Amino acid sequence: MPIATVNPATGETLRTFEELGADGIERRLAAAAAAFRRYRTTDLPERARLMSRAADLLEEDQEAIARTMTTEMGKPLAAARAEAAKCVKAMRWYAGHAEILLADEEPNDTEVKDSGAARARVHYRPLGAVLAVMPWNFPLWQVIRFAAPALMAGNVGLLKHASNVPQTALYLEDLFGRAGYPEGCFQTLLVGSRAVEGILRDPRVAAATLTGSEPAGRSVAAIAGDEIKKTVLELGGSDPYVVFPSADLDRAVRTAVTARVQNNGQSCIAAKRFIVHADVYDAFAERFTARMAALTVGDPMADTTDVGPLASEQGRADLEELVDDAVRLGAAVLCGGGRPAELARGWFYEPTVLAWITPEMRIHREEAFGPVATLYRVSGLDEAVELANDTPFGLSSNVWTRDPAEQDRFVRDIEAGGVFFNGMTASHPALPFGGVKRSGYGRELSGHGIREFCNVTTVWHGADPDE
Repeated sequence: MPIATVNPATGETLRTFEELGADGIERRLAAAAAAFRRYRTTDLPERARLMSRAADLLEEDQEAIARTMTTEMGKPLAAARAEAAKCVKAMRWYAGHAEILLADEEPNDTEVKDSGAARARVHYRPLGAVLAVMPWNFPLWQVIRFAAPALMAGNVGLLKHASNVPQTALYLEDLFGRAGYPEGCFQTLLVGSRAVEGILRDPRVAAATLTGSEPAGRSVAAIAGDEIKKTVLELGGSDPYVVFPSADLDRAVRTAVTARVQNNGQSCIAAKRFIVHADVYDAFAERFTARMAALTVGDPMADTTDVGPLASEQGRADLEELVDDAVRLGAAVLCGGGRPAELARGWFYEPTVLAWITPEMRIHREEAFGPVATLYRVSGLDEAVELANDTPFGLSSNVWTRDPAEQDRFVRDIEAGGVFFNGMTASHPALPFGGVKRSGYGRELSGHGIREFCNVTTVWHGADPDE
């Protein structure tokens, strides 16, 4: 895939970029290794100063970088602005909390004496250069949620971004450079996917993090496993959105639309499978379908647009295949189901609701990466839990019920990295983020995220026999 900015609203190629060659990769790996030797010794107040400065610069650049993101991958401009603001928030959060999150941990005196030590502690040290293989759907946020904790922990970053968001990728390197980070602390590698293996196998790369598809995650995990290097993977999701009779149905419907079409439906944590109790199914389906059908699809730069284009022509083709397969096997199209006739240019797809989904349909098992929702009717709690878990993924989940017993059951039995009650899944710097099953492993954000790429070191001091 060429490294290029292609406007998905028009299909027009705006800029192309030359791929980094072997000599360029070597120079950047050498720079990362040299930077780590220096940067790892900086104290946390200095790291916080640098991160805060980067956050200030990003805040100043919010409008410009939002327009770049929208141009490169098609999200509505308002969503791009919100993404930039969210990154600023996370950077400031880590700047303000890293010292506490990375503080030495000391067991109590009884535990220390039982180990034969006069004193002992757990100390967190950085690992080195972390390779980040990142996707296009949240081209700023996905990077910052890795970079902010990794840099605050004393690591350095190497970014291999998606090939269709090169200008956003280059902006990120420039941002950290302008903030005053030492040369080599954060570098963008304009390379294709074939270069990843060689970079990851290089001994100067200590670990890797990947957000993306299951095949990409499997490949990176296999290479890193062969090299015995730490990885964190955040892969696909087909999150359930469960609605039970005690829910505030109006709020559940309004939130369901946002949860499905956020980022033009191209989000791993977007709600995709809507599992509704029979007692409220008809009312939910009617209101939800009406709201989905009323969404405005169009120019992502326009303030009136709710849903922009999909990021690539192939992405739209993949989504069409899933919908066509479901319809062929008996699914009912309640709204949408095709390309908007008035938008011939660009890679647009109508907000779509499908009902009567059955297990033999591909969309029952595969992630629909676009504004397509599937509706299921269930008769009770057991059936809802079983259906929610009937997926190879386990990223997050949304459950609408005000019944404490039902909530306890979902917390106990849903196979996912998160359970969000009476609201939609969202990431926040203070809360761990990640999944189970084929959605990956490891956690980003919070204290868990900053410690993922640390050497958790036991420091033990023997008792002085003369004391």
